Amino acid sequence: MFFLYNIIIYVIILISPLIILIRVIKKKENPKRFLEKFSIYSKRKVSGKLVWFHAVSIGEFKSIIPLIRKYEKKKNISQILITSSTLSSSKLISKYKFRKVVHQFFPIDNHAIVKNFLNYWQPSIAIFVDSEVWPNMLIQLKKLRVPIILINARITRKSFLKWSKLKNFSNYIFNQFDLCISSNLESIKYLKQLGAKNIKYFGNLKFAEVVEEKIDLKVKFRTFLKSKKIFCASSTHEPEEKIIGEVHKRLKEKYSNLITIIIPRHIERTDYIENDLKSLNLRTLRYSMVNKINNSTDIIIVDSFGMTKPFFSKSKSVFLGGSLIKHGGQNPLEAVRFGCNILYGPSIHNFKEIYQFLDKEKISYRTRTANEIFLRVKKLMEKKTNKNLKNRINYIGKKILNKCFQE
Repeated sequence: MFFLYNIIIYVIILISPLIILIRVIKKKENPKRFLEKFSIYSKRKVSGKLVWFHAVSIGEFKSIIPLIRKYEKKKNISQILITSSTLSSSKLISKYKFRKVVHQFFPIDNHAIVKNFLNYWQPSIAIFVDSEVWPNMLIQLKKLRVPIILINARITRKSFLKWSKLKNFSNYIFNQFDLCISSNLESIKYLKQLGAKNIKYFGNLKFAEVVEEKIDLKVKFRTFLKSKKIFCASSTHEPEEKIIGEVHKRLKEKYSNLITIIIPRHIERTDYIENDLKSLNLRTLRYSMVNKINNSTDIIIVDSFGMTKPFFSKSKSVFLGGSLIKHGGQNPLEAVRFGCNILYGPSIHNFKEIYQFLDKEKISYRTRTANEIFLRVKKLMEKKTNKNLKNRINYIGKKILNKCFQE
């Protein structure tokens, strides 16, 4: 199986120029930095101890920010390398004022490329976040006797069933981890069956996320919102934006001063979202052009990275996308910290235990259709926010963070 895996990787490398060109055109790839994926570096390694985190995208990166802050305070650590795979995550990381951090894109999992990457960066420890499992990288790290940790480990039933079809291969790969810190109870069971040996559970590290970015809304827009009822839909995927558009039309009949904010998961889809909403006779405006806003505007489409927090701070109700489709949902805790009530669809297996906690607190609500979202938002428009829940979440997060750091 390992031989077949490497053959597939070699084929990917051969056709990679075409893949990268397509991704650059679709604005999913950095045209100046894609060579980092071939271990051609754009940053310098400094001498001394280097801690390496790999967080594939935005959600995984946000979950480790408090941990990065703790490592930055350690005098014996000279540099912290963060790798990720997506363009959106690289843009978000660049907004943080870390002292010791450098960012690079994660290299293609080819033996030679991986070996070159490790020879250059020479990490003292490798910390993978969530469900990042790369066979060649793990095997090379083990050969170099670099400690390997899988933190906030999440194995869904779907991914477990895929790995289970390759039992010997999965047992060999998962056995490479020196420590797996699980994000939920379900993952503990799956990690054991897949061959991981040293497994611990402290809770989901996403509880420890903190509000750090100082991103504010444009002055004219902030003034405009003061007289508005606001409904926000975040991390949306196709066709969720059109469903939110239908919800907006019905809410507008009751609240004439309603403005709906849509923050798509992938902002490069903005053109398509505008077309979908215009087919519903809705007036849309991109946030980048918000100086042109007026009372006829129905929906603002946020076409900038890292803008969730300012809008959560203005909203009482937030629909979290990736949940009306088979995607697995998005992390609701960020919005909850701003006192928002959460609406979500049936597909939330990525954050099942967190939603169970919020459901119990009557903070989150499951919906399946545009009509159910409409009815719930209408009720929540009059509901008071739960300000005490933020303190409870922060307390849970600090306990989890401290235990992870001690390990």
